Amino acid sequence: MTKTTCAAPGTWSMCGIAGFMRVGRRAGSVPSADILERMTDTLVHRGPDSRGIWHDDERGIGLGSRRLAIRDLSPMGNQPMTSRCGRYVIVYNGEVYSHTELVRDLEDVSRSPKGTSDTEIILEACAQWGVDKIIQRLNGMFGFALFDKETRELVLARDRVGIKPVYWGLFDGLLIFGSELKPLRKVPGWKPQIDRDALCSYMRHNYIPAPLSIYQGVQKLEPGTMLKIDGKGNVKVERYWDLRSIIEKSIERPRIISDEESLTELDALLTDATKRRMVSDVPVGALLSGGVDSSLITALMAENTSRPINTFSLGFVEGGYDEAPHGRKVSRHLGTDHTELYVEPSHALGLVDKLPHWYDEPFADSSQIPTAIVCELARKHVSVVLTGDGGDELFAGYDRYQLGLDTWEKVNSRSAVLRKLAARGLVALPPQLLDRLNHLLPNRLQRRQLGDKLHTHANAVLHDDANAIYRSRLSHWQQPSEIIVDGKEAKGTFWDDSIGETAPDFLDQMQLLDFLTYLPDDILAKVDRASMAFSLEARVPLLDHRVVEKAWSLHQNMKLRGGETKWALRQILYKRVPKKLIERPKMGFGAPVAEWLRGPMRDWAEHLLDEKRLTDQGLFVPGPIRQRWSQHLDGVDCAYALWVVLMAQAWIEANTEVAL
Repeated sequence: MTKTTCAAPGTWSMCGIAGFMRVGRRAGSVPSADILERMTDTLVHRGPDSRGIWHDDERGIGLGSRRLAIRDLSPMGNQPMTSRCGRYVIVYNGEVYSHTELVRDLEDVSRSPKGTSDTEIILEACAQWGVDKIIQRLNGMFGFALFDKETRELVLARDRVGIKPVYWGLFDGLLIFGSELKPLRKVPGWKPQIDRDALCSYMRHNYIPAPLSIYQGVQKLEPGTMLKIDGKGNVKVERYWDLRSIIEKSIERPRIISDEESLTELDALLTDATKRRMVSDVPVGALLSGGVDSSLITALMAENTSRPINTFSLGFVEGGYDEAPHGRKVSRHLGTDHTELYVEPSHALGLVDKLPHWYDEPFADSSQIPTAIVCELARKHVSVVLTGDGGDELFAGYDRYQLGLDTWEKVNSRSAVLRKLAARGLVALPPQLLDRLNHLLPNRLQRRQLGDKLHTHANAVLHDDANAIYRSRLSHWQQPSEIIVDGKEAKGTFWDDSIGETAPDFLDQMQLLDFLTYLPDDILAKVDRASMAFSLEARVPLLDHRVVEKAWSLHQNMKLRGGETKWALRQILYKRVPKKLIERPKMGFGAPVAEWLRGPMRDWAEHLLDEKRLTDQGLFVPGPIRQRWSQHLDGVDCAYALWVVLMAQAWIEANTEVAL
């Protein structure tokens, strides 16, 4: 028996998808249609406007979709959607910006779509030419499930960069999947259990790197890959887009052109990528911090519309975190309709209890708080926002890249014995003492959290290879396996020696590591969960795959030149926004968590870090954590390391049914 239901008219939209498939048998019991509906409805925040399911007992499969209406409100876009020939069924989450080209080709073979939904366009194109060919032509962000009734093959796919998530697991012959982990927990008989090894990785990075998830046996589908399950039950993951091979080709066959030609080509690509992402039948805005990336995207939007762009910024009363004045200045220059909000600690504290639900697994980038607040603010005015995410990874925007290069130079130029003695001596000095010395330095050399930064630097130079240096600099806990009881850290991308073969230069290595790990698993996960929590769609022009490939073809001095980061992006921006409005030390989109933990969040933190609680739980080793907490209360900034533990504890407290 096949059951199909659609609760509302279809759209070109962002969605959440969920489903299951019996693997290895042509028929067999699968969860009921009612279970599929419950799985799908856990994603209502991702798609509040409609729900649809397709359930086939005989074929042993169920597909579900929740949808957020963005464009074309006709019934032609209902999901799950069956192809005109009746062979294929799809559920799809995302936006594809190459739909016009695909429609033109479908018209050429007399297979014109009946509506304007990109779901239908992708489905009919796959039916005509096959998913392997069509996925190469999809420019956008997506996660989808495509089922072939004839061959009984299911394909799960994720976009090239990892903007949209897909989780999956295989238990007792049943494949279960979803845009988040919530749907999986509605499957009867499956008992979620914490993966302690994955938790070790989380303690280092503050996120769980793909393909791991917090649950044993559940994986994140990696960016640029497809999971295929055939009718015989064979399961394989195929990579359809490989950034490493693109980088290797650009190194082997460099394209020698002038700076002016490179900038002209990049400008045209960025303009086209931005214009494609402005198409919508609902209000569109931009998140504007006043930094290079967000200012450039806003400027490109402003010059490609006749109406004022809606822009949104956050401010903090605590010094060193307030970006609102910078966004305000850029807004005035570009003539946007600007809204800003100053965040009170009470507002942030009110969100903390919601974070474990939104993020579905431990996630501890503290900028998750301001990101959620600015998404909440934007959703009151628009349904779609464009962001500047990706610029730092593609164009060497992080301060840590220059610091990494400086460290590597010191490692190569100094005696290993003397270098390590000096580093151990620096680590022996209390961070609070180094912080007190900060005011004795010239203004240009003073740094917020100087003691913590110097300790990070000293730990980095203790290593002798480039990957270890960069890994150390990014680690929130240097030895996470010593913090998790019975946990052993998985050696993932940061231990991959082939990174150095793909990108021989250390700057390229750092950027590549970030692009493969930090960008999809931290930055994009943060924005996806925060925006979807408020049913807001976030689009990222800088991560158009054509822009990504162009960026990796550029010479390094187009990115980092004379100590100036993101050189190419700045030149393009300065044609549109005066340099004086942009030039300032990089701040980062952070929150004053260190101050909050000593103030309005102290009782909450003390409850979660209670020594008896940690001991009875049997998951964390209490000693080092309690030591960091005491140091933090005494004035040493341990906020990053503590926030990792606090977010894990908050998630555990919110998910008491999960086995530890």
